[in-house]
Amino acid sequence: MTDVELGRVRAVPFVGNVIDFGSGVDLGTRTGTRGGVSDGCSFGWTVELHRDDTALDGLAAEWDDLYARSPAATPFQSHAWLAAWWRNYGRRGSLRLALVRRHGRLVAAAPLMEVRRWGCPVLVPLAAPQSDHTDVLLDRDEAQGAAWYLTRALLGASGWCALDFPEVRPGSAAHVLAGAWPRTSWRTPASTCLELPAGDIAGVLGRLPRRSAGKLRAKLRRIDAYGITAAPVPAEDAVAGVERLLELHARQWRGRPINPEHVRPRFGRHLADALGPMIRDGRAALYEYRWEGGLVASDLVLIGHEFAGAYLYGAEPNLRDFVEVTLMLLRQDLGVARDAGVPALSMLRGDEPYKRKWRPVAVHNERLILARAPALASAYAAAARCHAELRTRRDEHRHRAEHGGRTAPTGPGMDGRHA
Repeated sequence: MTDVELGRVRAVPFVGNVIDFGSGVDLGTRTGTRGGVSDGCSFGWTVELHRDDTALDGLAAEWDDLYARSPAATPFQSHAWLAAWWRNYGRRGSLRLALVRRHGRLVAAAPLMEVRRWGCPVLVPLAAPQSDHTDVLLDRDEAQGAAWYLTRALLGASGWCALDFPEVRPGSAAHVLAGAWPRTSWRTPASTCLELPAGDIAGVLGRLPRRSAGKLRAKLRRIDAYGITAAPVPAEDAVAGVERLLELHARQWRGRPINPEHVRPRFGRHLADALGPMIRDGRAALYEYRWEGGLVASDLVLIGHEFAGAYLYGAEPNLRDFVEVTLMLLRQDLGVARDAGVPALSMLRGDEPYKRKWRPVAVHNERLILARAPALASAYAAAARCHAELRTRRDEHRHRAEHGGRTAPTGPGMDGRHA
């Protein structure tokens, strides 16, 4: 793995205290101008590092305001998603929440936690294991300056060697942070996400060969002839809706390997806690499909600024004997993306063949590691790369064994989570 020293943004002046609010230790006051800033921009910057386990609780309103001003943000950076994850998965004493304000207004936020991997103390984004994209939040109008201060806040926090973003989407705020990072960083390929233009199903079918499109139109007519209907779950029914979704998901995978986290109570609690406010704020949609009065499928879509993401679904196992389930869900999800006014429907992580048949566009995530302690971080980055390569080989071997020697698509994220 080659070390890559990323370029730096222009430095901006700092006036204010960098304070570790968890320990009460003043990390120092820096004053003066470092150049490149117009008159009137020399004051008003403050930086905070919170370690208290309840630090996220009182931030919902201003976090959501910053989220709205962060064009690269995905639903996995919304306050509801992160706070719900922390309540159900967080480990006491591990929260590291870095905030940057200008004239009191929140302009940057990095929700992180400290973990140990391969003997190294590392900062990782909250909710990373359950999120398809990991990032920070940066105000669009203050991105360069806010990123510079965010690097200083993080580098001023002791006890860690590397900052690891496992799934960084192209154009993410994390790339701006990397540009302001004064030390070594590494970039390696991560998961592939497949996307379709938002719109109606006719647009997708128009991308396919005429014969294939004709067969799929016939299958759509069959779905309609059976009278299967889809209806949204309201925010106030999110808890019960999640319970029904996960029950269908477990039945769908019965007898086959399933992501074990999806049958654990904490995963259900996380989704139930997050989805109420996310549905209410238009950042998620949970649809249930009924046939002759009975629930036969459920489908969760998360909605960001640039895409709606098909996150998880469940269906009665025998439903596939009557209709093509993925086609039924795709038609509905495309409509969710269109109605939300976003340009794309993402099928999120995983380059599986059943997604490729729709001729989607591939969006390649990358893993971004930023060093604080270069020697230890270099060892960590090497271990991370070796682990990723071993996982890819394992997945390819498993795919060949299950599919008669055919080569699997490469890259992380092929755990069947969305299938």
